[in-house]
Amino acid sequence: MKKLSILMVVVFLLTMSYSCSEEFLTKEPPGSLSENQLYSADGIEALMIGTYAMVGGSSLWEISWGASIQNWTYGSIASDDAYKGSELTDQSPANDIEHWVVQSTNNYPADKWQWALGMGVDRANKTLRIIDLVESEGGITSDDANAYRAETRFLRALFYFEARLVFGDYLPILDENVEDPTQVTNVNAEGAVLDFIIADLTFAGSNLPASQSQVGRATKWAAKALAARAYLQDLRYSDAEPLLDEIIASGEFTLAADFMDNFNIATNNNEESIFEIQANVNDINESLNAEMGIGLNWPHGGDIGMCCGFHQPSQNLFNAYKVDENGLPMFDTFNDTDLANDQGIASEAEFNPTDHALDPRVDHTISRRGIPYKDWGINRGNNWIRYQADGGPYLPVAKPFFKKSERFSLSTTTGWQTGINANNYRYLRYTHVILWKAECAAASGDIDEARTYVNMIRQRAMDSEQVMGKVLINKLPGGSDGVYPWGFNTTDADYKTGGDVDWTKPAANYQIGLYTSFADANEAMEAVQWEQRLELATEGFRFFDLRRWDNLPNQIGGKSMAEVLNGFARADERIRTSEASMVGYTFSEADKYMPIPQAQLDQQVGVLEQRPEYK
Repeated sequence: MKKLSILMVVVFLLTMSYSCSEEFLTKEPPGSLSENQLYSADGIEALMIGTYAMVGGSSLWEISWGASIQNWTYGSIASDDAYKGSELTDQSPANDIEHWVVQSTNNYPADKWQWALGMGVDRANKTLRIIDLVESEGGITSDDANAYRAETRFLRALFYFEARLVFGDYLPILDENVEDPTQVTNVNAEGAVLDFIIADLTFAGSNLPASQSQVGRATKWAAKALAARAYLQDLRYSDAEPLLDEIIASGEFTLAADFMDNFNIATNNNEESIFEIQANVNDINESLNAEMGIGLNWPHGGDIGMCCGFHQPSQNLFNAYKVDENGLPMFDTFNDTDLANDQGIASEAEFNPTDHALDPRVDHTISRRGIPYKDWGINRGNNWIRYQADGGPYLPVAKPFFKKSERFSLSTTTGWQTGINANNYRYLRYTHVILWKAECAAASGDIDEARTYVNMIRQRAMDSEQVMGKVLINKLPGGSDGVYPWGFNTTDADYKTGGDVDWTKPAANYQIGLYTSFADANEAMEAVQWEQRLELATEGFRFFDLRRWDNLPNQIGGKSMAEVLNGFARADERIRTSEASMVGYTFSEADKYMPIPQAQLDQQVGVLEQRPEYK
């Protein structure tokens, strides 16, 4: 299928006068779009693509990291999944998110607010107004108008959903009929923001097609899946489950055959994809058609070095992949003893990876010393880490990263964020639907159905290709960082064929089993929660999941969100003299949402209100 074409810089320039200005210039600059040119089907299409361009946030450039739709800050480093990584002195606002000490002047939440409301929602609303005008003047049929509205309202709902994840219900509700957005309060009746999101998604689900000729455009299934996730934030299982059932019954989607099919460039837009954010590189300068919001999150040291070493998995997450003799998660004891790591150990010194039984998804998610890392070489530990003392021993999260053989063809050749690549972000996929269905079943007490759906995900992990290649050396030969990808005197050509690696054996002791029964609904829910962590780790879900599960009767395996995160903080294994360590920081109820940005409060005095916990 043809990919949705989003030439972001061009669209941004062409729609600048429309999207960012309150008036039109008397004399239009060369190459700009006049207002009258927008009053047609082609104009609507251009505006809608401009709204799609905001989804990836790439054309924002300066504000892209705090605005990233992958939520590596608010959903991952704010949780027990990952550390900010890199060095303490680089991007200090992200340190505050990791340590739960965010102030209203922090520019990262300000970026998210500007992206979601000031740009995304604003573009959607202006597009909807043009749709109304063109329809009223007979330029398009009512059916075409509703098709355009459905797609645009899906996008508006997505922006509001993302804003609600971060700021909760303290959001101004802005539709296309609001004349002056600066005068709309963010204090709403209970449930009003969710109702607004659901209204948009209900309309979208009723008017969008089941498939699109261009991949990357919203469908009815994307609308229903996003509505289900929106309901799940408030644990409204009875509202979410029928939507999930409808998606499953449609037969439109299946689980991809291999776990990594959801993270490899070669398998973008596969049979599991419900809504993917498309990425292209080297088509425009700086590769702005890829997602810049994770541009800091690539390996930084040695021969693999790019920029900038952020978003490093935590020891707690690594421990979570331990399994028992049946290949099942160790709910209560996983964090009693840390699995072996090379924190503070030089690459030239000896280190032996753990031989503990592990879920095989671990080394697709976490890149650790002594294990082959895609086709880049044996992970060398310290020499591949920007600054171990602050960031920990694990490379930036592995899922979005590309292969060495894809470098410069499917990764950017321009700009300074050279890890930017053509890997799509699977925003909504069938994995989510199956896991959310399992959660709904557990919540209703149907433990057999919950087990069936959890086991579907585990069976796929069992059938997926493991990381292969048992490394036969335990230190970097000769101390050189760029000469030995697979051991002494080897080259890239030795990948899967030679070097100091036994390619016939798995890289570690991988085991995974299926659940045969659950004792009760609490155990079923705990299994669902664990499966979501293991399957979706480092994808920006964890903090938001902990927050909503905190409202369940048994919370998170009998622990509150605060108990989970504070236990993680107390056990932080990074060098204790590092100020990046979580030791000494405490999570509380007041840290569940980000503050309303101070700049917004200052611009709309007496209109917007700060969340009560930040007053």
